[in-house]
This record gives sequence, C-alpha cells and structure tokens, in this order.
Amino acid sequence: MSSLPASAPSPDGTILAIRGLHKTYPGGFQALKNVNLDIRRGEIFALLGPNGAGKTTLIGTVCGLTLPTSGTIHAAGFDIVHDYRQARAAIGLVPQELHTDAFETVWATVSFSRGLFGQAPKPALIEKILKDLSLWDKKDNKIMTLSGGMKRRVLIAKALSHEPQILFLDEPSAGVDVELRHDMWRLVRELREAGTTIILTTHYIEEAEDMADRIGVIRKGELIVVEDKTTLMRQLGRKELALSLPQPLAAVPDALSRWPLTLAPDGLTLTYTFDAHQEDTGIAELLAALGAQGIAFKDLRSSESSLEDIFVSLVHEQKAGA
Repeated sequence: MSSLPASAPSPDGTILAIRGLHKTYPGGFQALKNVNLDIRRGEIFALLGPNGAGKTTLIGTVCGLTLPTSGTIHAAGFDIVHDYRQARAAIGLVPQELHTDAFETVWATVSFSRGLFGQAPKPALIEKILKDLSLWDKKDNKIMTLSGGMKRRVLIAKALSHEPQILFLDEPSAGVDVELRHDMWRLVRELREAGTTIILTTHYIEEAEDMADRIGVIRKGELIVVEDKTTLMRQLGRKELALSLPQPLAAVPDALSRWPLTLAPDGLTLTYTFDAHQEDTGIAELLAALGAQGIAFKDLRSSESSLEDIFVSLVHEQKAGA
C-alpha cells in the first residue's frame, strides 16, 4: 500500500533501527533507557509492558513527537531528527487518544491528513480506506457527530491516508467494540500482506499472541526481551500434566521426588510441571513410577502457558531482581 517516500535500502531487511535510545524528561525522570531494537520490513511486532513502562514514550519518540535525549532512530533509512520530513512521512500513527478536528467531515479530515505529508490527492485510495473501515456511509458526517468507535476508525484512516511503510497502533483496541476489532485486525493482516510493517501496543495479550511475529517486553523504560513469538513461547513456556486421582492421596511419595509434583489440597489432583521445550519430559517414566507406587488415575489433561502467562512471569522476575 506504500509508495512514498522512497526508502533507503537496508541489506538486512530492517525498516526501523533504534540504537542507544535514552529519553529523560525535565525533572530527571528517565522514561527510556538504552533501547536497541531492529524492526523487520513487513513484520507485525507487538510491544508489551505494564502501564508506565515506556511504550507510548517509545512510540512518540520514534514518531518525532518528542526528541530523544540521546541515541539514534532511522525509519525507512532516514534519521528521525536530521531527516525528519522523510522519516515521518514513512510512518503512520494511530494514537491512544481520540483527537481530531470535530467540525470537519470524515472525508475532509482523512484527505487533509494525506496532504499534510505532501501526497497528491488520491480519492480512490481514500474511498478504499473508508470502505475497509466501514466508514464510507459516514464520509460526509462531521467528526463531532460520530461515536467513540467511529472516531477511532477515523484515526486509523488518517494514519493510512499517506500510505505509510510503518504503522504504529498504540492500544488500538482500547474501548472499541468487537466489530471494530475484527475490522481492524482484518485490515492489519491485509496491510502486512502488502508489505506494511505493523508495530502495536496492546493490553489484550491474546491479540499479540494471535497477530504478532515477534514480541518485545518493556519495563521501566528498558527492553527486557525481544524474541520471535514461537521461540519465546517454546523457551519460556511451561506445560502442566494434571492427573485426576480416584482416591485422595495423603502426600507425594518420596519415590516420586525426582519429578516436580504438586498435590491439590483435597489430594485428588497431582500436577507435573515441566518446560515446554524440554525434549525428554519424563512423563512415561512418571506414569510407570505411579503404577509402581500403586497410584492410579482416572483422567489426565495437559495445558501450556499462554503468552499472558509468560509476560506476567517475565515482569515479575524483573521486579524480583530489581
């Protein structure tokens, strides 16, 4: 969907390169601490973190809304400070806040946003964007008459109007209805297929698990992990095997101590926890040992950590080590 501005080629496929980024606000608050990050062309990257972690500050700095204290940012090959116009023209931003010109029509607002980036009028593109976002029947309505969900759609349309190569979605699902969420994620997939790079922050971790190619976790202004989603879930995920017992067990026998087993308070569920990436899980040996101890089970079920579980464990580990 993107054609302008022409980007400087990157031999490794990187479209956004952040190096040694620090941001300190007046008063001494350090919002970003030595952030280093490469975003690949055409990927969906999810940035996760608790409130106040620095997600919005990082996005605002990349988008030129605030100047970095130190470090460099290159978007589509352009320095965000020294080549601001070219770098910013490569970026579309859908902010958290609902703010746009209340007295303009939807069509005028989205068209004007395209012109702000020096792009020639392209009515067919604006029409397609509005139709994709179910805004076409509202094109002549003033922004002030729209619902909150419709205003959110207008913000997305504005961000797409100049055909950005990089699209930031800052908490795009916050406070929106299910229909908009479905429309938005369908459009995101289409944009990615067309080569647009998507960077999103979200509190709906299941969305990141479903949509993202890579995950970054930020806490107190520091990136604590950046990893492919599947690798992250394989390396940091945990699996559980829960065995339902027909009779209560008073305690786990000493003969089973080599397995990390926990017994439910009622003695009717025995749970074995192991790493998701572990090749030799020991399950076969465990079941054989249970039989040797005369412990039968009537049912078993397995479960695996979700991305939310991994996120919570990462943040808690960092807190414990702080």
